[in-house]
Amino acid sequence: QVQLVESGGGLVQAGGSLRLSCAASGRTFSSYAMGWFRQAPGKERGFVAAINWSGGITYYGASVKGRFTISRDNAKNTVYLQMNSLKPEDTAVYFCAATRVVTIRANEYDYWGQGTQVTVSS
Repeated sequence: QVQLVESGGGLVQAGGSLRLSCAASGRTFSSYAMGWFRQAPGKERGFVAAINWSGGITYYGASVKGRFTISRDNAKNTVYLQMNSLKPEDTAVYFCAATRVVTIRANEYDYWGQGTQVTVSS
């Protein structure tokens, strides 16, 4: 069992930056791949970024590639999402999730956090 808690969301102006954190419980964090997803009102949950257990493999959604960076610190049981050059269309609830094998598919993740709101004003 893995419990995930996101933090770091908030209100930021377009062009600004935020760093989201996702703290995981349990001693097996380093064996899980982690992903970030987001859901805007009235839209489906969409893939943002994913990272494998070691941090050596990362994937990004097309709309965030080059602006967002996913990373992890296994000693701290935490995965991060650095978001730069934010746009109003990045406004959404951001969720972190854990799975055994890194993937961009939401339905292949086993554990989910509660989400953190990110709002980008124009």
